Amino acid sequence: MNFNSSIYAAKVMHHRLAPKKHSFWYNVFMFYIDLDELEILNQKLRWFNCNRFNLFNFRDKDHLQLPIQNPDRNKTVKQQITTYLKSHNVEIGKGKIMLLTNLSVLGYNFNPVSFYFCFDENNNPLCAVAEISNTYNEMKMFFFGKDQLEVDTFKQRTKKHFYVSPFIDLDDFFDFNLTIPSQKLNIKIDDYDKQGNRFFISTLIGEKKKLTNASMLRYFFSIPMIPLRVMGLIHWQAFKLWIKRIKYHPKAANQDLQKDVYKPYKTN
Repeated sequence: MNFNSSIYAAKVMHHRLAPKKHSFWYNVFMFYIDLDELEILNQKLRWFNCNRFNLFNFRDKDHLQLPIQNPDRNKTVKQQITTYLKSHNVEIGKGKIMLLTNLSVLGYNFNPVSFYFCFDENNNPLCAVAEISNTYNEMKMFFFGKDQLEVDTFKQRTKKHFYVSPFIDLDDFFDFNLTIPSQKLNIKIDDYDKQGNRFFISTLIGEKKKLTNASMLRYFFSIPMIPLRVMGLIHWQAFKLWIKRIKYHPKAANQDLQKDVYKPYKTN
């Protein structure tokens, strides 16, 4: 059976330009999920479940949970992101929302960044949202409207105001270039300092593959426990930066610079 949902076999590259050079890359795979297909994926794929243990598991709790009074824990990701979009004057209506993300693998998940790409009923792009998480389980959303769409790429430079890395200031800038996924995946997020100098480059490039029982098994065995591997690589590269004596920012420092953060971590 053919789905709108798919898998991207991809490669992540990070290249720090200053104050000292530091580069690495690694292979990954990510799921590109049509949120309206979750129920049928749950029924048709042996190794996939929604909110229930399996080899791969899509869990609502891994994504946006709006900080509303008396939250309804039964709200789905589609309901949560639709509410979020309304706060930015976007009505999804009969359109679709595609989510590029990692799934939980054998009960464990960590998503450094997920991307929502939103389309109207004629498949025209409406907006995009980057959902960035840190290792403290904090999350921040970055919205991209149609006025930030150039041809097929959403572009925006904005202050982070978020603790992503202990080796980057909270008030530096993200520079996003989010090309709408097609047969190819091409996403770039650079970092600029307050003087306007680019000091960090990150890319996510890949190729679209069919989502099938066989492909899920193939990618699981090619990179077992990929969320755990990503978490391990984050800490390994942080250790290398510490060895290089890159300036370190403790989590508790400059917390006033954290703004609009979901699931805030208590430092005290």
